[in-house]
Amino acid sequence: MNLLKRNIGLNFDAQNNAVICVWAPNADSVAVKVIHTGLILELNSGERGYWNLVSAEIKIGDRYVFVIDGKELPDPASLAQREGVHEASEAISLNFSWTDESWKNIPLEHYILYELHTGTFSASGDFKGIEARLDHLVELGVTAIELMPIASFPGSRNWGYDGVFLFAVQQSYGGPEGLQHLVNVCHEKGLAVILDVVYNHLGPEGNYLSEFGPYFTDKYHTPWGNAINYDDQNCDGVRDFMVENVLMWFRDFHIDALRLDAVHAIKDFSAVHLLQLIREKTDELMEHTGRKHYLIAESDLNDPKYISPVADHGLGMDAQWVDEFHHALRVTAGEPAKGYYADFSGIDHLAKSYCDAYVYTGTYSAERKKTFGKTAAGHPGQQFIVFSQNHDQVGNRMLGERSSTLFSFEMQKLMAAAVLSAPFLPMLFMGEEWGETNPFLYFVSHTDLELVELVRKGRKAEFTEMHGAGEAPDPQDESTFLASKLNWSRLSEPDHRILFQFYKKLIALRKNTVLGNGDREGTHVHLLAKQHALLLERGTSGDLDLVLCGMNFSKQPQSLVIPPHLKIHLKLIDSAAPEWLGTGTAAVIADPDRSISCSDNADVIPEMQDKTEKLLLQPESFIAYSASYV
Repeated sequence: MNLLKRNIGLNFDAQNNAVICVWAPNADSVAVKVIHTGLILELNSGERGYWNLVSAEIKIGDRYVFVIDGKELPDPASLAQREGVHEASEAISLNFSWTDESWKNIPLEHYILYELHTGTFSASGDFKGIEARLDHLVELGVTAIELMPIASFPGSRNWGYDGVFLFAVQQSYGGPEGLQHLVNVCHEKGLAVILDVVYNHLGPEGNYLSEFGPYFTDKYHTPWGNAINYDDQNCDGVRDFMVENVLMWFRDFHIDALRLDAVHAIKDFSAVHLLQLIREKTDELMEHTGRKHYLIAESDLNDPKYISPVADHGLGMDAQWVDEFHHALRVTAGEPAKGYYADFSGIDHLAKSYCDAYVYTGTYSAERKKTFGKTAAGHPGQQFIVFSQNHDQVGNRMLGERSSTLFSFEMQKLMAAAVLSAPFLPMLFMGEEWGETNPFLYFVSHTDLELVELVRKGRKAEFTEMHGAGEAPDPQDESTFLASKLNWSRLSEPDHRILFQFYKKLIALRKNTVLGNGDREGTHVHLLAKQHALLLERGTSGDLDLVLCGMNFSKQPQSLVIPPHLKIHLKLIDSAAPEWLGTGTAAVIADPDRSISCSDNADVIPEMQDKTEKLLLQPESFIAYSASYV
C-alpha cells in the first residue's frame, strides 16, 4: 500500500492517465464503461481479487461505471456521485491549491469541539454556509469543528449515517472541492477539522458493495443487518478499503481528526483489529507527511483498551466520547430517569464521572442487566470527550428538543459550565451557545418508498420506552429537515446574546486557567448529595494554585462549606450575576458550624470540625474562584 496516494478506484497519475483498481474477487470479468462515448475497457485480473487498468482514454470529468459480469454499477470507491447514489460516478482529481502549509494541528488537550450538521447549520445547507459562520465560531472560542458524516447518501437530506459511498463527498453539500476549500479556510482561521466517519455499517439505499465482493458477512448480526466483513473469508479487501478511506481524508483533504462512529459495533476478531490497523497506518502516514492526526472513537463499552496504546495491547485511539457523563449530567439537571437514563441516579454519578470519566467501572448495571465497565485509571483527561448535548442525544428524542426547551435559562448556564469546567475535552452541539430553540430532528430523503416506511416504523418503535404518547415528525417530510435548521437571528435577541457571551466567558476561562488541563490527579470532587450540589477542585498535581467550582443543581439557595485546605481568592465567574441575567450574586462567609459530607475522588473524607467558610450559591447556578492550597 502506497500511503502517499489513493490505491483504489479511479485516479489520475502525473501524465493524466486514468489508473484504475477495483476489488471484485468473485467476478469473472470486470470492465469500465465511459458513459458519454460508450467506450468499454476491460480490466486485467490481478492478485487477491484486484482488477487493474491504466488508460489515457478516460479524462477528468468523464462519467463512468464498472461492468461486473455484464452488470453496470457505480464505482464503490467513487470520489464524486454528482447525480446521486444510483447513477454513474465521475472521474475527478483530488488536486487542490492548498494554502495551509504553515498549519499545525492543535494539541489534543487544547481541543474545544463544536459538532455541526452541514445541512442544518446554515440557510444554504452546504460547506459555503459553514464558511460564512466561521468567524462566529472563532469569536466563541472553540478550536475544532466536528462535521457529521458527509459521505454520499440518497437524496439531499440525511444525518449522514446512511452514507453508501464512503469516498464521495455529498454533492448537495458542495462535493469534494467544497470540503477541501472549507478545511483550507478553517486552517487559515486557526480551527482544526474533525470528520465523523462510519465504518460499522453502511446505509441500505444505493449500497452496491455486495455486487463487487463479500463486503458483508452473516457471521455477525448488527442493528443494521449483516456486519461488514472484517474477519471472515476474503476480508482483506474490505479492510484495505476502510484503511484507504482513512488515509484519503487525512492526506487529500487535510482533515485533522476522525471521529469513528460506534466502534463497539465493528465486529472484528482478527489478530490485528481494524482499529489497530487504522492506528498503525495513520502513524506511518504521519511519519511521511509530518502532519499530526487524531483518531477519536465513539464507544459505549467503558473499555479503556480502545484508548490504550497498541504497545500496551490496546487499539490505539487517541480519545473517545463519554456518553455516561452526559447521562449523569442530564439526570442531575432534572431529566426523567427513563430509557437509557434509567441507569443513572443523578449527582452522585456525575461526581463519579468527574473522577473516573466512566460511571460504570465494574459495577452492576440494571439497564444492561450485568456487571459493566472497567476503570480508566492512568488515562489523561484529554482522552475523554464530554458534552451536555450532541446530535444523538437531541435528535433521538421524539421531538428533537434541545436543552433550551427542556431546562431553565439558569440550568442551561449551569450545564454549560459543568461541561467546560471538566478535566476532559468539552464539545458543544451547534446552536447551544445561544440557546437555539429549533429542534434537531431525524430526517432522510430516501427514494425507496418501502424503505421510507420501514424508517418511519423503526423510529416509532425507538420512542416506545421514553415517550409514551404522541407522534414523531415524519423523517421523510422536507418540513422535518427545515424545522431543524438553526435560527441565527436568535443571536440578536437579548437573552440569547447574553447566553452566547456566557459561553465565550467560560471558554476563555478554560483557555486561561487550569480548567484547560487534563490532569485527573489534580481533580477532586466534593459531593453534597443532600444539597444536590458539588464542589469541583481543578488543579495540577504538585501545584498550589487551582480553581474551585461550585455547582448548585437544586432549586433552592445552598451554602456549601469550602474545604479548609483551600484558600479562596478572586471570583472568576458567577452564573447568577446580573450581567448573565442571574438571580443574584454569591458570597463567601465565615461560619463556625460544620455539617457536610464530602468525597474526594469518590473516597469519604472525615468531617472537618474547624472553623470553615461557606460559599452561598443561588439556585441552579455555577461559580468559580481562583484558589490555592493552605
